[in-house]
Amino acid sequence: MPLFHSTFVARLLMGLIIVSFISCKDNDDTPLAEVNPSFNFTHNWDGVPIQNSDYENTTYVNENGESLTLSKLVYLISDITFSDAQGNTFSAGDYNLIDAREGINLNFAPDVTLEEGTYNVSFTFGFDDEDNAGDYPDLNTADGGVWIVPMMLGGGYHYMKLEGKYTDTQTTPSSEVGFAYHAIRANDNSTDPITLQDTSFIVNLGEVVVSPGTEIEIQMNVAEWFKNPHTWNLYELYMMLMPNFQAQILMSENGANGVFTKG
Repeated sequence: MPLFHSTFVARLLMGLIIVSFISCKDNDDTPLAEVNPSFNFTHNWDGVPIQNSDYENTTYVNENGESLTLSKLVYLISDITFSDAQGNTFSAGDYNLIDAREGINLNFAPDVTLEEGTYNVSFTFGFDDEDNAGDYPDLNTADGGVWIVPMMLGGGYHYMKLEGKYTDTQTTPSSEVGFAYHAIRANDNSTDPITLQDTSFIVNLGEVVVSPGTEIEIQMNVAEWFKNPHTWNLYELYMMLMPNFQAQILMSENGANGVFTKG
């Protein structure tokens, strides 16, 4: 091969290598965008969306075969956390009180800024014991001032109020009976001091690719509160559930078993 040709080829290859190196270096040095992901909360009954007009109008059938209508769905989530592949965690440290019927706080942007990328996302339903010991002026007045749990039941705050009516077919004629599926920290005030058990739970939404404009949908399947792993019997558990230690455990276990999913 002629000398000039070999030299030309060598210089060409060297030029390509340099260009490639510079391109890679430029790409590596490009800063990742900083983003503020947001959340959108939606509600359904076994996949059928629950609209505002459905409250007190649409009849649903739970796992135990009871026909019911819904009148209220208010619940609290906290500690939205993003974890990257390197094990770094980014927690907003704030909370959101959602009123599904009134359409309040269905969209929520936690107080956290992230570099775009892939994260595992989780949140807490309700407050864990540490957060439940806090004093939150907005929650103190929420829901007409009764979002607070009385001290005789352990204090702190409600996690959820799910209310409505079910049809009691054991009476003649059948009648509509109100139910109040209220989730709080489990408590037993027959002991001294009062026995308390944290019944909040962490919901893991899995991996989410976070980029500018990312909105993460969190779906609540309301039917699951009555379904799994405990089939809920409204004839037995429909009122006075806040001081019922075991009922609160059952609620927590049902809630942690698929009520919330990523849309």
